[in-house]
Amino acid sequence: MDPIKVIRSRTVVMSSTNIDTDQIIQARFLTTTTREGLGAALFADLRNAPDGSPRPEFVLNRPESRGCRILVAGRNIGCGSSREHAPWALLDYGFQAVISTEIADIFRSNSLKNGLLPIVVDEATHQWLLDNPGAPVEIDLPASVLRLPDGRETAFPVEPFARYCLMNGVDELGYLLGQTSAIAAYESQHT
Repeated sequence: MDPIKVIRSRTVVMSSTNIDTDQIIQARFLTTTTREGLGAALFADLRNAPDGSPRPEFVLNRPESRGCRILVAGRNIGCGSSREHAPWALLDYGFQAVISTEIADIFRSNSLKNGLLPIVVDEATHQWLLDNPGAPVEIDLPASVLRLPDGRETAFPVEPFARYCLMNGVDELGYLLGQTSAIAAYESQHT
């Protein structure tokens, strides 16, 4: 995982509510246990016509969406079944953060464990983001603050251990492996 400290990016807005994990990545793409290449399957049924050609009206297919690392979604993103492939697909596509007023618990947990920052904001901030697609924003993870272009700041909650892991680019196992010498020292004193 890449460490996250500050993310500066324009936003991509998908204002739909109840974006479930099967929309994010369909079950037919869950045959892999690696993350690489899943970005191509992100929102496949929404991005592509039945013949596989890109739908030009879909937000991710528009030129102004290229290079954006922050997805602003309507209320309740990540609902549905638990699948780590959903944050994997978002990350492989290039997103580093997802913002909404409501993020499903399992999706939020899977995102944090895999290096995708899920941010819950208040209704007013969310509405401003929905009304201003492509806005350049800044996410300051150490301060847990989202900064809008007009200077307004909105605090967002992140559990301290998850923040530590994201800022240091480690998952839970990576954190534990980083404690190997301390674990060995403890065990040598308590055998």
